[in-house]
Amino acid sequence: MSNELKFYIDGAWIDPVVPRTMDVINPATEERVASVSLGSGEDVDRAVAAARRAFDAYSRWTKIERIELLESIIAAYRPRAYEIASLVTTEMGAPAAFARSFHAEGPLNLLRNTIEMLRNYEFERTLGSTLIVREPIGVCGLISPWNVPVGTMMNKVVPALAAGCTMVVKPSEIAPLSPLIVAEVMHVAGVPEGVFNLINGDGESVGQRIAAHPGIDMVSITGSTRAGVLVARAAADSVKRVHQELGGKSANVILPDADIEKVVAAGLQRCYVGGGQSCQAPTRMLVHVSQHDRAAQVAKAAAEAFKVGDPKDPTTTIGPIAYRTQFEKVQSLIAAGIAEGATLVTGGPGRPSGLARGFYVRPTVFANVRRTFRIAQEEIFGPVLSILPYQDEEEAVSIANDTPYGLAAWVYSSDLDHSRAFARRLRAGRVYLNGAPPDSAAPFGGYKQSGNGREGGVFGLEEYLEVKAMLGHAVTAS
Repeated sequence: MSNELKFYIDGAWIDPVVPRTMDVINPATEERVASVSLGSGEDVDRAVAAARRAFDAYSRWTKIERIELLESIIAAYRPRAYEIASLVTTEMGAPAAFARSFHAEGPLNLLRNTIEMLRNYEFERTLGSTLIVREPIGVCGLISPWNVPVGTMMNKVVPALAAGCTMVVKPSEIAPLSPLIVAEVMHVAGVPEGVFNLINGDGESVGQRIAAHPGIDMVSITGSTRAGVLVARAAADSVKRVHQELGGKSANVILPDADIEKVVAAGLQRCYVGGGQSCQAPTRMLVHVSQHDRAAQVAKAAAEAFKVGDPKDPTTTIGPIAYRTQFEKVQSLIAAGIAEGATLVTGGPGRPSGLARGFYVRPTVFANVRRTFRIAQEEIFGPVLSILPYQDEEEAVSIANDTPYGLAAWVYSSDLDHSRAFARRLRAGRVYLNGAPPDSAAPFGGYKQSGNGREGGVFGLEEYLEVKAMLGHAVTAS
């Protein structure tokens, strides 16, 4: 790479206004692998100005022209996918196979699905004598996280492009290298100057300026609830649209008629995806009190089957936590679980045996967890599962909803109608029934402190559109 110290603004790689850098640390080795520039408010101003200049022309592109652009992005992205996967492994520790299949290939699926959705989408519809028109909202500020550095960024960039918006993108400073490849892809694909702009930087200097900037019409952030609150406050004075995909503490409710042997192992597998660094990870497993001890035994065996280690090793299934501060947070919450009286089934504090360096965490399972414990309330973002017993389904509903978050949930039952009935009582934006796979067309977003708005399919596209009513469009002037 040659653009680590530059920003992509108005179709060119340029130097920051004020030189300031930050080291990128490989979490597997704790060693520096690169440095990137950190932007300032002046850099944001330049990017917003470029996006505003580009908006008038790009917003008038036809649907066919936008589809052709997305196809060009696919063609430019595909040869860089392996490089993107390698950088994701280096900068945030994703195991190599997972980096390829999920982090690098996911955006290609998103692009293909968006193209198919866009072909059939109607930007104009009649409602009686009124014409309803959906138009691009304008210049968008897109703030993405470190746990899915390319995939989450593209979940914002692609629908914004499909809608006809221009944008200023801020990746996480923890994992900024793979997003730089995306900027290079956009350039090769022929995205018009000013439509896509990327600035590296921290939340205080760049993220807050994006949120507060009067030249930005919408801001979309994926991150912690704390970060989402700060963005919303900064955005309030300009009354811009704020889309937030924030924290989660998802419940996995195993109803008594489910096959405990199969579904506990499946639930733990999903909890540990990405090393537990997933906002929708089902970290709270609710089981009937009569099945609690057996569930703990099954979870113990499943957890101990994971191999923690070098993410470049093809046999590794859990890599390191992405950075030191997060590693220390996970360690502190494991210690809190023990101190509060939860039963430590497996794992626990410290690094796994044989790993003296790197931000590695022992795959951990707690049982006999009460709903008031910190590990049952706080987002851990590591490979830590809490098993909570319940007496009956009324208590299961109460425990599942007893959290500030409402991003996702899982329900297992041998009776699908039973699963659906239970899911309707959960305050969560997405519920997976009996281990259902993800659906790219389904809306993704949360209730309560998990955010506002939705990503995915038509729902994600319409976050970037305004609605205009043209009354009497069928009436001849007299």
